Amino acid sequence: MGVRMEQLGTHSDQSRTVPEGQTGAGWTFERLLGITGTAQSNPLRYAAEACVRPIALIGLFTFFVNLLLFISPIYMMQVYDRVLTSRSIETLVYLSLIALFVLAMLAVFEHVRGKMLVNLGEWIDAFLSLNLFERMISASIGTDTYQGDRLRDLGVVRSFLGSPALTAVLDALWTPMFIVVVFLLHPLLGLVALASAIVLFVFAWVDEVTTRAPLQRAGQAAVSSASNAMASARNAELIQSMGMLNVVGARWFAKNREALLQARDASMRSKKIVAVSRFFRLAVYIAVLGVGAWLAVEREITGGVMVAASIIVSRALAPIEQAITVWRQLVSVRLAIRRLNDNFTQEHRVETSLTLPAPAGRLTAENLTYLPPKAEKPILRNVSFAIAAGECVAVVGASGSGKSTLARLLVGAYRPTTGHVRLDTADVQQWRRSDIGKYVGYVPQTVQLLPGTIRDNISRMREAKDFDDEQIIAAAKRAGVHDLILRLPMGYDTPIGDGGLMLSGGQRQRIALALALFGTPKVVVLDEPNSNLDAEGESALLRAIAMLREAGSTVVVITHKLNLIGVSDKVLVMRDGAVEMFGARVAVLDRLGAAIQTTAPAGAGAQPTSSGEPRS
Repeated sequence: MGVRMEQLGTHSDQSRTVPEGQTGAGWTFERLLGITGTAQSNPLRYAAEACVRPIALIGLFTFFVNLLLFISPIYMMQVYDRVLTSRSIETLVYLSLIALFVLAMLAVFEHVRGKMLVNLGEWIDAFLSLNLFERMISASIGTDTYQGDRLRDLGVVRSFLGSPALTAVLDALWTPMFIVVVFLLHPLLGLVALASAIVLFVFAWVDEVTTRAPLQRAGQAAVSSASNAMASARNAELIQSMGMLNVVGARWFAKNREALLQARDASMRSKKIVAVSRFFRLAVYIAVLGVGAWLAVEREITGGVMVAASIIVSRALAPIEQAITVWRQLVSVRLAIRRLNDNFTQEHRVETSLTLPAPAGRLTAENLTYLPPKAEKPILRNVSFAIAAGECVAVVGASGSGKSTLARLLVGAYRPTTGHVRLDTADVQQWRRSDIGKYVGYVPQTVQLLPGTIRDNISRMREAKDFDDEQIIAAAKRAGVHDLILRLPMGYDTPIGDGGLMLSGGQRQRIALALALFGTPKVVVLDEPNSNLDAEGESALLRAIAMLREAGSTVVVITHKLNLIGVSDKVLVMRDGAVEMFGARVAVLDRLGAAIQTTAPAGAGAQPTSSGEPRS
């Protein structure tokens, strides 16, 4: 095909240049597909421009495929006009051998063309899929919606490139060549063929116009139905235990029914046009034979020309009819490409190529403000503080004060609307994620482990060649979970299921802590790390924090528990998305105690609960 997958790579490097001789060469091709932007900013545009030469080569093979298809009418014309009149068996044998050889060449060209199309689809998928996956993960942060539909769109495009639908479209482009040949046989037959082709193209256009809107509505309804089903599956325990299955099922059924009705509407419209177009093509075949027979009677053409013309017209119109049959697929592919284009033209974090030196662990927040997408009120407002390397800071505050959002900003999972989070002096958004992952550990409030084994999760899904088993065991021991893992049926090779469903909440949280402590983290952010822990787990967590402090790691703990506040150097108090207090632990707790005593009713004091949580 002239393009090797390993040469072009599997990841869309935004800094790549377009191959020499291809810049602007595919402007008609890209405009037809609805692709915008530049090759440097839009990986889909780069892929489209890189495909121009392979597509041109495929077009050349398509030309030879269609050219060799003339062997059937030529063979029939020679048999009728030469063999039957001369009664020469030798001529028949030679003609048959030549025809068989040409058909063999036709089969070879068909195979090569099909293989090139499949390879092209595989290359496009390999080139775009990783970039698309990364965008999907980034877009999913901060939302509760499934962002994987674009991967399905890429699959639609890849499947189309190897499908009969595309070969039908490519063959239809050579319809004028067949019509010209029919004109050469006789102008009247050519006019019949031309008029028939125009009518069939009109059918294809009507099919596209009448099914476009229903197909778009069906696609939107299907996405909504799938998202609703996945959201319900994530909350299966709540739905089952609260007796909500019938109500939730009815809501999903209504959305799914809407998608089915829209798809049915488009399908019924298309089937009517397909039925009429098929009747018309068969009628044209009869018309060509009828006109040809009349011309043969009038001795304007021979019987062989009549048969040849009918075969050529049938061949010329067949790809058009097939294109009408698969028009829904063509529309779906075009819509998929446009959605991919919209995704790739959206702003996306570009990885730096610079490797920064290992950080000491200083964390600085500079005027952080975070406004979620489509929200009117920011969650965080002008948050500023500085944490020295090796310090342990407890972040406290009421629910909804912005603590978890602050944690996500500190590790770079969220991008601030304004302001900066700096690890040492570099903004965390400037770090390559693969690099910062070596120095940052994070346990989110809602622990979600990845499908695989305990070994896979603690090692952060790395290949076995990239780490030693001792590193996994060391992380597990620092998290105090090594003995717990050994008690499991398969130890470190125990499968945990999707999201860690095979483990208890406390086990998931302790393994998530081991994951955060894997390697040599300089900064560890723990968001409610003991919410599911028993006494043994809490003791292991306190020991882990102590070891991190001894190793000089910076620790940020979001908590409501006094025992975790007690091991901290400083306390950061959040209220309504802003910093209310920040300073040494004793000083902040004294100020908090004074504030509580001031606002408490007479006779009430600030005493901890039996669980260790402060109460007023």
